[in-house]
Amino acid sequence: MDDTIAAIGTPIGAAGIGIIRVSGEDAIEIVDRIFRSKNKKNLHEVPSHNIVYGHIVDEKGEVIDEVLVTVMLAPKSFTTENVVEINCHGGTVAVRKTLEAVLKAGARLAEPGEFAKRAFLNGRIDLAQAESIMDLINAKTAASLRVAVGQLEGKLSAQIKDIRAKLLELRAHIEAGIDFPEHDIEDLSKEQIKVATVELKSRIDKILESADSGKIFREGLKTVIIGKPNVGKSSLLNALVKEKRAIVTDIPGTTRDVIEEFVSIRGIPLKILDTAGIRETEDVVEKIGVQRSKEALEQADFFLFVVDVASEISSEDMEIAAFLKDLSGIIIANKTDLTGGLNRDLQKELGLDVPVVAMSLLNGQGLDELEEKIVDIVYNNEFHSVDEILVSNVRHERALTAASEYLTGVLETLANNMPMDCVTIDLNSAWEELGKITGETVGEDLLDQIFSQFCIGK
Repeated sequence: MDDTIAAIGTPIGAAGIGIIRVSGEDAIEIVDRIFRSKNKKNLHEVPSHNIVYGHIVDEKGEVIDEVLVTVMLAPKSFTTENVVEINCHGGTVAVRKTLEAVLKAGARLAEPGEFAKRAFLNGRIDLAQAESIMDLINAKTAASLRVAVGQLEGKLSAQIKDIRAKLLELRAHIEAGIDFPEHDIEDLSKEQIKVATVELKSRIDKILESADSGKIFREGLKTVIIGKPNVGKSSLLNALVKEKRAIVTDIPGTTRDVIEEFVSIRGIPLKILDTAGIRETEDVVEKIGVQRSKEALEQADFFLFVVDVASEISSEDMEIAAFLKDLSGIIIANKTDLTGGLNRDLQKELGLDVPVVAMSLLNGQGLDELEEKIVDIVYNNEFHSVDEILVSNVRHERALTAASEYLTGVLETLANNMPMDCVTIDLNSAWEELGKITGETVGEDLLDQIFSQFCIGK
């Protein structure tokens, strides 16, 4: 990390400003070579966290752009290194030309996530906090944003570090009794070790309980709109996203592929998949769409099964219902405007024990009730609050699961009166697994893999 890196920190395209971020020991000197301030002040003379107005020039001294330059001296910066941020005009040419000037002046183009990686390696943030940065950038709802901010503030990390400290203390006490029996060290009884292990395992398991909710906040509740052709699936999608996202016609089989949209239903993020109508067909393209609908259903967390209540239940409806037996969801009784309301038992007809919502998508009736029902179902399934500590990362979930299993091993070892060395091995393994979350026990290969998924410039 001896070199100085630079990258564009804002999206390329028409915009008010574009930002080039430079970080490293020589960041100030490098930018100073291409910066001309109006007051002729050298950047080395600028106090930390101050902004200077001037121009960026090329190697010939010609002005590239009018800019504001911010100087942040180490260690009070995101990377804890000297950081300079150049605020130039947005757009493709000005930003790229400015970056080219910085690189020619001596900086190296940053790799994906390299700024965050330096912040981690320099002790500014731990690995869980670093990963939450991308969650914050990718947040699609206010709720998912709050989850990411909580992770960035270190809510999960604080719990993990406290559990690790107690595991280490427990292991050290046991090992001291084994290695130095001649010293006056009070031995922990097996019952005391068991009580401590149960308590720590309970804390880990409690955090793990939030994994499903965390995944929903991070990725959205994968919700499939399913039904036979021409029952109103695309109309439902349009109603939920509040725009004409899918083509709606009276012709069956209009939707040929899976359409994906992300919506927030009263704070709950839903990843909506509008599928092709499932039916037997000889049309080659429609047949592919039907197959993709079935594949989407296999990966779904939740379904919205649209049924035309102005018609009798068909074999196609029953075939779809058979796919939904083990899933959570809602039956949408559509076209109630043609029947004067819902006057039949769809649960019994379809053999599905899920709520039914009467709707007329043509007239926009029933949408509020549907949204309320979605919220009720999700929260009744012990959906965790965004203000709690939530595990939203699959890597974290795996590490917590492994740590819990190792502590189960400790309890089994104690129950079977096995040597205490076996207890300390499992305690150490649990400690190492939890360290993978905060980055204290991870290798360089894993770090490279994690940070390679970040944006360049972050």
